[in-house]
Amino acid sequence: MSPLWMSAEWPAPANVRTCITTRRGGCSQGPWKGFNLGGHVGDEPSHVAANRAELQRVLGCTPAWLDQTHSTRVCKADPALVADADASWTNERQVACTVMTADCLPVLLCNKDGTRVAAAHAGWRGLLAGILEQTVSSMGSPGYALMAWLGPAIGPNEFEVGPEVREAFIASDAEAAKAFAPSGCADHYLADIYQLARLRLAKAGVTAVYGGDLCTVSEPARYFSYRRDGQTGRFASLIWLVS
Repeated sequence: MSPLWMSAEWPAPANVRTCITTRRGGCSQGPWKGFNLGGHVGDEPSHVAANRAELQRVLGCTPAWLDQTHSTRVCKADPALVADADASWTNERQVACTVMTADCLPVLLCNKDGTRVAAAHAGWRGLLAGILEQTVSSMGSPGYALMAWLGPAIGPNEFEVGPEVREAFIASDAEAAKAFAPSGCADHYLADIYQLARLRLAKAGVTAVYGGDLCTVSEPARYFSYRRDGQTGRFASLIWLVS
């Protein structure tokens, strides 16, 4: 794997592979400068194609890309189809469940037997609607037999939201109140998307949860961030099985 990228730090089975790209490397220019993998953000299509080809070449697996719309749809990963979904799963070797983010939360999952993996794109809307619960359901195993890793996302000191967001989460789960703190702006709050995800995963039975300590907004040299920059690229989080 490229030294410019990273992998999940968790006790996954040996045949489970992960990769989280950064904005380092790549051929994109302008506001997308670096290793932009998003084809929907205004970047030159040939640059995105070249970056995606390089990703596949380096990793030796085949990414299954998604058309992400903050939904709760989960599909089986299919490299031949760009599915309208926000999560995918697979039990096939060398097929990578892939999500793109630039502040939203990427969540990688596997079962402890190393026979199935999944990746989910969890913005606050999808998180509230139940994308993680739907992804857990797609794994074909009870929650206690799974583990999850929370990738780079907007950190709890940067994610300011209005009162309607806090109220919606609390209406769904009273425990969510502890994931919000007053911000410096009247009637606004700082939201901890990592804590909100852990609460959702725990209620789905997944308590082996790792990661959740990387902030996209505060590391401009490493991560794309929509909240920080507006027009920007996307990095990818991938998980796959090897033979």
